[in-house]
Amino acid sequence: MFRLKSLFRPLYAPLVRRFRRAYSLRAQRHRIRTDVRQCRAASRDIKIIIGAGETRYDGWIATDIPAFDILNPAHWAQLFPPKAIDRMLAEHVFEHLTTVQLGEFLQIAGPYLATAARIRIAVPDGHHPDANYIERVRPGGSGIGADDHKVLYTWELISEVLGEFDFHY
Repeated sequence: MFRLKSLFRPLYAPLVRRFRRAYSLRAQRHRIRTDVRQCRAASRDIKIIIGAGETRYDGWIATDIPAFDILNPAHWAQLFPPKAIDRMLAEHVFEHLTTVQLGEFLQIAGPYLATAARIRIAVPDGHHPDANYIERVRPGGSGIGADDHKVLYTWELISEVLGEFDFHY
């Protein structure tokens, strides 16, 4: 029996992994949709954390890629009703996007934001006075995750991108 199992493992193991990933993805999306429905039913603000990873806050709906890709309009449509999101928290997310992608995000997210919605954006500070800090967080820098950073944002650059898409700050 052991020999048969080891012989067939290369055939079935990738299928099992693919099934587990798909099941996990469906479960994550179901949790997000359920949380949104519960907030709406209880007339509570819909507050989402973008790129949450392991971050959880009471009253906030944690989202993360691949279950929710903020640059995929289909994901928004599957998870959120129009004009439903009241608060959005994006900490250490947008430095992984180019300014063009940040603009795409703003265009895609706009229809899902309530009239008085707020977005909290926290990114590494391009004006930080410490050169060692800048070295760690700059695109291609030496810090954790900096190898995937696309832009070292400053408040002026973020303001410019927000202004291009008529977001008021």
